[in-house]
Amino acid sequence: MAAAKGNQLGSLGKLTELRQRIFFVIGALIVFRLGSFIPVPGVNPEAMTRLIEQQGGGLLSMFNMFSGGSLSRMSVFALGVVPYISASIVVQMMGSVIPSLQNLRKEGEAGRRKMTMYTRFGTVGLAAFQAFGIAVALQKQVASGGVPVVYMPGMGFVLSSVVGLTAGTMFLMWLGEQITERGIGNGISLLIFAGIVAGLPGAVAHTLTMQANGELGNGLKLILIVAMVLAVTAFVVFMERAQRRITVNYARRSGGQQAYMNQSSHLPLKINMSGVIPPIFASSLLMFPATALTWFGTGHQARWLQSLTQALNQGEPLHDVVFAVLVITFAFFYTAIVFNSQETADNLKRSGALIPGIRPGKATASYIDAVMTRLTGVGALYLVLVCLVPTFMQKSWNVPFYFGGTSLLIVVVVVMDFTSQVQAHLVSHQYEGLLKKANLRRS
Repeated sequence: MAAAKGNQLGSLGKLTELRQRIFFVIGALIVFRLGSFIPVPGVNPEAMTRLIEQQGGGLLSMFNMFSGGSLSRMSVFALGVVPYISASIVVQMMGSVIPSLQNLRKEGEAGRRKMTMYTRFGTVGLAAFQAFGIAVALQKQVASGGVPVVYMPGMGFVLSSVVGLTAGTMFLMWLGEQITERGIGNGISLLIFAGIVAGLPGAVAHTLTMQANGELGNGLKLILIVAMVLAVTAFVVFMERAQRRITVNYARRSGGQQAYMNQSSHLPLKINMSGVIPPIFASSLLMFPATALTWFGTGHQARWLQSLTQALNQGEPLHDVVFAVLVITFAFFYTAIVFNSQETADNLKRSGALIPGIRPGKATASYIDAVMTRLTGVGALYLVLVCLVPTFMQKSWNVPFYFGGTSLLIVVVVVMDFTSQVQAHLVSHQYEGLLKKANLRRS
């Protein structure tokens, strides 16, 4: 009786730990939302909001959505976690081609800490560079009505903006790491998720207002929006859970008086191994011409840059083509970084496992690499389809679809990851309880 009561208290303690992790995530997201309302000194928030609205749904509007409206208010979190994501991807890419960084990746925890330090340094550099570009550009901007965005332009404003925006990005990086360590899920992904979802109530209210005013016709477009959201969400869930399972056989082993017969298992390979990294990184690269235009967009020599920036606006044919090429390229490149077919083949060989009909070693690595290449091709096309179809709807039918393809993909993937980690916590706690009960029964 006492033992059973002790098990119940232990299980309650585990659930309390899970509850504390969830509350920590909620508290961190509240801090993130509060910080998105702290403006950078010297900026007129109302003029900045009107300036973003004048962009007409371009890339700036998309990044404003990622930051939860921080860019339109020019808060200290305006850069969001994009510099950290870009720096981490660059460090991972360099880690696959530079021998010294390759050795660091093999050193376990010590090497991981060193790579994390390089990522943080890269984040500071990218954030400071982007903050300087934004500060210089904002001094020249005037919102509708002739209202300047910056109250007192000058080096003082540029310096304070660089310090404030860089510090905001570094705080978000630290906050994301704390969520990953003390909460549940990937902290950086959850911050992006919170920024996107923050604008959902306003978008729903705007859509309903348009329907009430008759701007959506007889309600057919509203039904189309709901159907599109549900269809894309179901498709993303299906593709993110889809796997290619390669059959793996374990050779018969003998151990003393016990003999282990041949066992069959499988090697699961996800179709989309790269996750949401390719669309995010592709969108970041497409922002470079717009950033350069803010620096050199006033002279006669910058007309080609203005034309390029306009052609790369979201919904333009050139933007869609370049975006698709970048997503496919980064899908293959990032998959090659996170998945090593030769290492997988070596692990199978060491464990006495083999793929039926394939020789161990190099032949197994070549077979796995060929399968992974085909899967990555399908996954890259899936990412392009999900990211661009809602954009085509917005452009062709003038549907007020708040969730673009990239944002909807991020939301669905983050929710799936968060749910799976919560379930993993619950299963591990139940498993520990079952082991304790089994030990008590034996004793």
